[in-house]
Amino acid sequence: MGFRRKGREYALQLLFESDVVRGGGADLEAVTGRFAPFWAQRRAQPEVRSFAEILVRGVAGHEPEIDLMLTRHARHWSLDRMAAVDRNVLRLAVYELCYEGDVPPRVVLNEAIEIAKKYGSEDSGAFVNGVLNDIVHTEDAVRDRRTAPESEPLPGSGR
Repeated sequence: MGFRRKGREYALQLLFESDVVRGGGADLEAVTGRFAPFWAQRRAQPEVRSFAEILVRGVAGHEPEIDLMLTRHARHWSLDRMAAVDRNVLRLAVYELCYEGDVPPRVVLNEAIEIAKKYGSEDSGAFVNGVLNDIVHTEDAVRDRRTAPESEPLPGSGR
């Protein structure tokens, strides 16, 4: 398993824990305060830890915008009704789609779907796929990235 997949899985675990403990959402201060105890219980390579923490900070820092986008695209589903795993997989993927420019959208979707299948319910993969597919095809923040060549860095990627 690559370090990015493992980092995404750890980021999901951190966000899930914060979501369940706090009763919803990923408050930046609360989430980052959980890093030390979380890592104390796991053996993770430095690049895995770093990537997971980037994702968690990013989701927490942009949660209102991310949740608004999810609300628009998860037809007939409020955030409260979504399973916590699905909600947080979606938050991670939307963060990567909109704020991290170094991963092609189809890779973000595939990773999110696989992680949702692994940690969620029988229907999680299809649900995550439907919401993210709608976002990729309709949101200005990601629509143009679909056709960006993988070999070229995307504008604003910062990497």
